[in-house]
Parts: sequence; C-alpha cells; structure tokens
Amino acid sequence: MTLDTVEGVKCVHRNSRQSEKETTRPQNFPIGFGCDLVFGLLPYRMFICHLPLCMRVRRGLPMGTIRYGLVGGGFYANFQLRALRQVRDVEIAGLVSRRPPQELSDAVRSLGMGEARIYPTVKDMVPHVDVVAIFAPNFVRLPIVEEIAEALSNGHSLRAVICDKPLARNIREARRMIERLRPFGVPLIYFENQLHMKAVKAVREQLAPVSEAMGPLSLVRASEEHAGPHSAWFWDPTQSGGGVMADMGCHSIAVAWYLLTPPNKPVRHLQPVSVSADLSLLKWGRRRWRAELRERFGIDYESQPAEDFATGIVSFLDPDTNILSKAQFTVSWMYDKQGLRVMLDGLGPGYAFEMNSLKSPLEVFVGDAAAAGVADAESALEKQQATRGLLTVQPNEPDLYGYVDENVDAVRSILTGAPTLLDWDYGLEIVRLTMAAYLSAERKATVDLTDPDTNTLLETYVPLIQQGKGREVLHIQ
Repeated sequence: MTLDTVEGVKCVHRNSRQSEKETTRPQNFPIGFGCDLVFGLLPYRMFICHLPLCMRVRRGLPMGTIRYGLVGGGFYANFQLRALRQVRDVEIAGLVSRRPPQELSDAVRSLGMGEARIYPTVKDMVPHVDVVAIFAPNFVRLPIVEEIAEALSNGHSLRAVICDKPLARNIREARRMIERLRPFGVPLIYFENQLHMKAVKAVREQLAPVSEAMGPLSLVRASEEHAGPHSAWFWDPTQSGGGVMADMGCHSIAVAWYLLTPPNKPVRHLQPVSVSADLSLLKWGRRRWRAELRERFGIDYESQPAEDFATGIVSFLDPDTNILSKAQFTVSWMYDKQGLRVMLDGLGPGYAFEMNSLKSPLEVFVGDAAAAGVADAESALEKQQATRGLLTVQPNEPDLYGYVDENVDAVRSILTGAPTLLDWDYGLEIVRLTMAAYLSAERKATVDLTDPDTNTLLETYVPLIQQGKGREVLHIQ
C-alpha cells in the first residue's frame, strides 16, 4: 500500500503486493492533471472506477475497496478474473465452488488481487465479503440465493448481489430468486456483458443524432456462435435449462433489444409484443458427434438432446411513437471456424452499422512445423478451433466482450449509489423472452406476448427440452 499526501489529504493506492510507504508531495503538485484533460473529452461517470484513489479524494468521490466473493470456479469465473484485473477498487476476498477452486485462489493471490479465501458454503462466505457474484452453473443458482437469504436473515449484510446471465432456467425460478432477496433491500445486479461492449456503446453514441433526425433503427440482427461449451453440465438440458437458446440466445435478444432502444430511454422502454423461433439439433444430433459427447462429457444426446441451433424474431413496440421494430437472433454450437464470433448489424432509414468480433487488428500465422509448440490456442481466442494456419488473436477479450465494463458499472453503482444499467427485473424479462422462444418452437407458431393467457402460461412453463424430453421436439439423425 502506498500513501501520497495531496493538498493535505492522505490518499491510498492499494496494492496488496507492495509494502506500505509514505511520501509527501508539494501541495500544488498536479496529481491527476492528465485525467483533467481526459475528463474534458470523455463522459465523467465512465472513469470513476478507473481513477487512482488520490484523484478520488481531490474530486470528492467515494473511496474503498469492494470485497468480491465469487461463487463458481470454472471457465467463466476464470474469465471474469481476467476482467477484474482491469477494474480498480475490487479485491477477491472469497471463493466458493462445487469443486475446490484452489487453482483459482492461487491465481488471485499471485496477481495481488486479494486473499481469495476458500469457504465451504456461500452462507459461510457472506459475512466476509461485500458482494456475492454468482458465476456458478444455472441449476445451482436458486440454492445459492437461498443460502444468501439465510445469511442475511441471520443479521449479515451485503452491498450487492451479482448474477450473470441467464438469471435462471425459467420464470418460476427467476421470480423466486428475486422474491428471496428483495425484502433485504440489497441491490440485485444483472450481468449481460454484450450490452457493455465498447462497440455497442460506440454505435449507440455515434448514431444518436442520426436516429434523432431520421428515426430509430428498424431491424437489428444479432448472432453469437462457437463450437460448443466447455463443461458437461452445459450440455445437459435439465441442468442448464436448454441448449444454445438458453445459453446464448439470451445474449443476442438482449443486445438487439438494447440497440433498438432509442438513446436516453430506459433499457426496457421498448415493449416486446411477439416472439417467433425455430430450434434444431443439427451437428450434435448426428451419430458421430453424439458419440463424441458421450466420450468427452458422458452426455447422451440420443435420449436427452438439446438444440444446437436457434433462430427467431422478437418484435418490439415503442409506446411513445407506436413504431414497430424487429430483433432477429441466430445462435449455434456448431461454428467450427476460428472461435467465438459475435456479429451485430442494424438497419435504419438511411443508415446502418455492422460489427464482427473476429475482425481483430492482430493475426498470427503458425505453420505445420511450429504447430506442435502451441500449447494453448484458446489464449488467442475463446473457443479457438485451430492451432495452425492464419489465426485471429484478440489481445483483450474480456474488454472486447464487455466483461470489464460490466464490472466497472457494478463498482460505480456500489460506490456511488447510482443504479446499474441492468438489474434482476431486466434479467427476469430476458428469461421470459427466452421461454417464449422455446414455446414458439414447440407450438410452431408465433407467441403473442400481449395475450394475458399466454403470459400466465409462461409463468409456470418449463420447456420440453429443459424437462429432458427433447426427443419430442428435436430430430435425432
């Protein structure tokens, strides 16, 4: 920890790997002068959580390190750790995982990001952290929330609870999660990284005056694809809640909805009025690939399949203008190219945009002779499918995909009391739209979200695929 004296105030730069040291600067030393220039050019609030503490004292901003407690120790928790390295005023104080997350704990400590003490249960961890971040599999999220509620009932407190997408496997579970924690008044923060992508923010800002002059976007197409999940539970629809629609459809629906929303309007301003979807089992329904799933994960897609491809349209109505707009989504687990690809494009009257996450400023070529020396292709790109040839490299994937900025948004909210972009009520609405997509595919018809009977049905609806009855609606080849 290092201390600087600025205008008579001691200011702390936290770094658990350094010893304490105190220095004194002249009272008129221009600490933060460079940031004064930056703040003249960029939105003030976006940089609060990136400022050194000494600059915060000068500006009267909130101070303090937020102690995160992570629930989950798999791929996603490790990916979030890469994002949190780029966020100020956060330390990893605790970890809970179904499997002892010793490797993750060691990584946190080696990076100087906190003690990362391993706790046996979430209930045991709550008294020692400020925030519980639920990065665990979908089927354990409601039990985790029950543990948090029990700890809060025993007199402990939290500054926030974070849950990554999807909030839950179905509406009934999502509502139960909210009902259990809302009475305690703890902020419930929903993580949907694609809304925080810098490219998404930039296109909204760039097109705001055009949209004002010409009218809003009419159509946004959102796609996310890769070759399939890392973990066995993801492939089990009874545990994950479905297939690729549950896993990635929620991303695409959310980001398309956000891009269609007029600037300066709330994220839920546009009202969903209908959903039409088609779900299929294509690659992973074939005999050869079913055998691979059994060998790698112990998953039997012949008896309990889930979809590996989903596409559809969500229609939205602007209550202020009565303008109808469309969000088209396409997601798959059979994209056997470079790696994870997120594609977005939008059409408005007289203007348009496109985004492709695989368009990187960096490419590398690895020949056959050198390929054996590449130990980890996925260090270049998530879900990387090749170790030789011309490879796309994204130097900072957590930042590219919005994981850094969603954490900055959460920290800013906790320190200042301002609302986050997304909360669990928004997450619940995304679950509702996802369930409507499954219902549409089962019925082979458009689901009318303005119909009261349909909305009543969705409240307790569990898709056949989620029930383990996917053979009734999917083709097994």
